[in-house]
Amino acid sequence: MTQIGMDGSSVERAQRFYARIAGFGFLWLIVTGLAGALAVSRVAGSGTFAEIAKRVAASEHLYRVALASELIETLSAVLLAFALYVTLKPIDKLLAQIAMYWRLGESFIGGVGMIFGFVTLHLYTASHSIGALGTDQSQALVGVMGQAGFAAYNISAIFFSIGSILFFYLFFKSRYIPRSLSAFGVFASVIVTIMCFGNLIFPEHSATLGYGWAPMAIAEVTVGFWLLVKGIRVPVGE
Repeated sequence: MTQIGMDGSSVERAQRFYARIAGFGFLWLIVTGLAGALAVSRVAGSGTFAEIAKRVAASEHLYRVALASELIETLSAVLLAFALYVTLKPIDKLLAQIAMYWRLGESFIGGVGMIFGFVTLHLYTASHSIGALGTDQSQALVGVMGQAGFAAYNISAIFFSIGSILFFYLFFKSRYIPRSLSAFGVFASVIVTIMCFGNLIFPEHSATLGYGWAPMAIAEVTVGFWLLVKGIRVPVGE
């Protein structure tokens, strides 16, 4: 009886610890991902290939830092997935494992997407490549890398959203956090799944569909702060 109690207490302590790690992870991923994406967009801007290449070359190291920030987000998703798994494993171990695998898939595919980002940077900054291929060919290759990155981003986000649906469902089932937050998280995750499939099928509407991230941002920020500050409410005797 004593051993069982000790084991239960140990599991609960691990849950509470990793729940706070997950809360930090939600916020950390948003900060690193958003900072990187905004910096890349600001440096590259818009215009012709030559104009963009000139701006990127002038701020190459800032551009690399921005890409590194996005890569850190992708790598950190692994830690978040594990933290959520440990937190929710007592509710349904198999479903928590499946959710973690989906989120790991997000990280792996996102890593491939970052390769396209660094290759694009090389095409913008390597004068010898531009000289050998010509501006038109280099611009065409940048376009191909952009399309590959777009596809990788949306497929990675689909993996993210499916894992997120399952994790938020487990939170709803567990009552570890208010059910209203969990239900909104499930709703927001479903919206992201639909939006990303929409981007792949109707890429010409990707700018409008991008607003579908708004509910997910609200859900993750809210749940992230809740887990980080308040933690989880584990019922006595669970």
